[in-house]
Amino acid sequence: MIDFNVDSARCTRCGQCVADCPSRIIVMATGEYPSIAPGKEFSCLRCEHCLAVCPEAAISILGFSPDGSTPLKGNLPETDQLETLIAGRRSVRRYCPENLSPELIDKLITVASCAPTGVNARKVRFTVLDDREKTAHFRDEVMERLVRLLEEEALPESKAYYARFVKVWQKHKIDLVFRDAPHLLIATAPKSLSTPRQDCVIALTTFELYAQACGIGTLWNGIATWAIEEMLPEMRQRLGIPDDHAFGYAMLFGKPAVRYARTVQHHPPEIYRVP
Repeated sequence: MIDFNVDSARCTRCGQCVADCPSRIIVMATGEYPSIAPGKEFSCLRCEHCLAVCPEAAISILGFSPDGSTPLKGNLPETDQLETLIAGRRSVRRYCPENLSPELIDKLITVASCAPTGVNARKVRFTVLDDREKTAHFRDEVMERLVRLLEEEALPESKAYYARFVKVWQKHKIDLVFRDAPHLLIATAPKSLSTPRQDCVIALTTFELYAQACGIGTLWNGIATWAIEEMLPEMRQRLGIPDDHAFGYAMLFGKPAVRYARTVQHHPPEIYRVP
């Protein structure tokens, strides 16, 4: 059941919910209030467009009331500020040796979960190491196994450059893989979805931008991603990632030990305008 309800004291029968429903399952006969067409509940995408578009906050659905939502008017960032946030994003490789609060980590992930997904599947799973000691212990396990691969000459040919990371770790205990970050976030999604990896990348992009707005540093960690996904499948199991999940990407995050003062400059993007 999708629990579609209309507050008749608020509804003006403007028809916005009918016009904006992606599945075209909301109907409104003359003189009546909006309702779900008989037998069409199964076609609901659970997108909540009807709740969001109603100017009078008259529609509730899926157990959610519009009174629990934030009005967009007056609450959106200025365009110049958003542009600076995007242009000022940096990959952070230096972190303070301290945990973020559990409340902040939960908030970051909750906001990231608002990211769009294919057919509104909303099945992205966030696996998080929420304590720096957990992250360091996991890092040590990964590096131990990479050392073993190197010693056994078992590094894949395409990943031969990992030898440098391993040797620097062995000789100097310098962490070039996890960068001594206090936290690690991995996004995965069921392989059965139409767009599992894309859903994960979009969610992590959302996570990164909101994290930056909160003063939190992030790093898209391809080195850890390929190590866990392709070279050390036992570490995937160690993290409790389901076998039927596609591995989206790994992201480091934490309080940055560096502060960037300005945006950088790029050459104009390559744009092809279709004639």
